[in-house]
Amino acid sequence: MARTAFVVNDALREKVRYLAGLGVRQDDLARIIGCAPKTLRKRFRDELDRGVAEANATISGSLFGAAKGGNVTAQIFWLKTRAHWRERMVADDPVPNADAEPNSEVVLVLPDNSRDPELTQVLQDAQEKYFDRRRQRQRLPASGT
Repeated sequence: MARTAFVVNDALREKVRYLAGLGVRQDDLARIIGCAPKTLRKRFRDELDRGVAEANATISGSLFGAAKGGNVTAQIFWLKTRAHWRERMVADDPVPNADAEPNSEVVLVLPDNSRDPELTQVLQDAQEKYFDRRRQRQRLPASGT
């Protein structure tokens, strides 16, 4: 006896796009809608790709908003992953991590790309605040002596 044909409709397309955007694995998604994973990839390729792209855009927007709002962790993550910024050793240090002290300075190079002056200012302010706090902590006398 022949298999019944898998019928694709707009409701299934929307469901696949939505679930793909939530990060549901393709094998699980195929099980949910009642087809083989290979059929899912063949018949719903656009919906799978679109769902993931829309989810990434939503999360990226939230991360960007958090970074602009002053969340330093979000700013650092964004710059390291999206702007390819990285931490570099100070030029005076000939060998990275050679006899590094626990409180040694790490310089985060923040080039100004002139694309978003507001974000650049937020980053500069956050960096200033960070280094001010570090300087204050280093000035405090050790307690417990």
